[in-house]
Amino acid sequence: MMKGLAEHLSATLEDIRADGLEKHEMAIGSSQSGRVKVGGREMVNLCANNYLGLADDPEVVAASVAALEKYGSGMASVRFICGTHELHKQLEATIARYLDKDDAILFGSCFDANGGIFETLLGPDDAIISDTLNHASIIDGVRLSKARRFRFATSDMDDLETQLKIASAEGTRFKLIVTDGVFSMDGYIAKLPEICDLAERHNAAVMIDDCHATGHLGEKGKGTPALTGAGNRVDIVSGTFGKTLGGAMGGFIAGPQPVIDILRQRARPYLFSNALPPAVAAGAIKAIEIAEAADDRRETLARHTNRFRTALTDAGFDLVPGETPIIPVMLYDATKAGAMASALQQRGVLVSAFSFPVVPREKARIRTQMSAALTDDDITAAIDAFVAARRELETVR
Repeated sequence: MMKGLAEHLSATLEDIRADGLEKHEMAIGSSQSGRVKVGGREMVNLCANNYLGLADDPEVVAASVAALEKYGSGMASVRFICGTHELHKQLEATIARYLDKDDAILFGSCFDANGGIFETLLGPDDAIISDTLNHASIIDGVRLSKARRFRFATSDMDDLETQLKIASAEGTRFKLIVTDGVFSMDGYIAKLPEICDLAERHNAAVMIDDCHATGHLGEKGKGTPALTGAGNRVDIVSGTFGKTLGGAMGGFIAGPQPVIDILRQRARPYLFSNALPPAVAAGAIKAIEIAEAADDRRETLARHTNRFRTALTDAGFDLVPGETPIIPVMLYDATKAGAMASALQQRGVLVSAFSFPVVPREKARIRTQMSAALTDDDITAAIDAFVAARRELETVR
C-alpha cells in the first residue's frame, strides 16, 4: 500500500539533495557548551542557542539532578488530570515575576505555545496582523486560528499601519499584532516602541515571541521589551527554556490573567500534552535565577559579539547588520553555504548552513551565534577558520 507514496517521497528527497538543501544531523558526544565533541573531535561551537552558557552550568545541572532523584522521571499525565507538580507552579510564578506579567502558563515547547494561543484567544470576527518574517510556529499557529490574517513587511511601520487600517475598515472585533522580538535567522530586533504606538492608536494588542532574547538581552535579561524601552506596553510574551534559560525544553506564555486563565481551559497543546518533567522545571527555575543576576555573562556575550562581527566585517564577509548575538554570514547560494559549513567543520568550528525552506530561496547563510561559554581563544580560532575556509573555497572555484 505504501509503494506509490514511498516512491514519491524518494523522488522528492532526490530533488532536495540535487538542490543542495538536504539537512544533516550532527551527533554531539558531550555537554552543550562553548566547545563540544562531535565524532570524538573537540570543536568550537558557533551554532547553539546557549547564549549565557547555562546549558551545562553546574548549578542548573545540580538543580535538575536533585529534582530527578526526588520526583522521578516525569509526571505521566497532562496538567489538568494529575500532571501538575508544585515545581510547575513555581516556574510559572517565577517567569511571570521575571517578565513583570500577571501570570504564565507552561507548554512542552514554545512551538506548542505559539501553536495554541491564537485559536484560543481569537475567532472569525478578529484579526491577527503578523510580521512576514515571524517564526514558523507563529505562522502555523495563525493558520490554526479562524481569525482573519493580515501580514506586514518586516519592521515596516507604514505597512503595519496600513494593515491595521484595513482590519478596522473590515469591521474586525479585536486586533492582535504579533512579531518576533528578535528574528532568529537575521538577528533583527523588532521595533517594539513604534509597534506599541500603532497598537495604541488603532486599539490593538501586542504579542511577541522573545525566544532569542529572554535571559540575555535588556536589563537583567528581561528581553526585547526591556531592551527597547517598550516594557509593559507589550501585552503577551511567548518564550522558551530551551535556549538561554537552561537549554533543556519547554515553552511559556506570560501575560494578563484572563489570557493565561483561558489558555488553561482551552489551549489544545496544553490540555493534551504531557507535563514538563519536574527536573526540567527545576533547572529552568535555577537558570532564571542565574540569568537575572548575570550581568558578567551578558558583558562577555556582548564582547564576543562585537569582536566577531567587527573581525568578519573587516575581512570582507557579507553580514546581516545587527547588534544581537545572532550573526548571519550570507552566502546566498545553498550549495556554497553547505561547502562553507563543511570547510569550517574540518577546521574545528561547528556551524550549520541554513537554506530554503528555513530561509527564503537565494538567501542561504551560515548563522553564527555567540555564547558567554566561548573564550577569547575560541573567538580567535573561529575568525581564523572563516578566513581560511573562504580562501580554500575560492581557490577550488
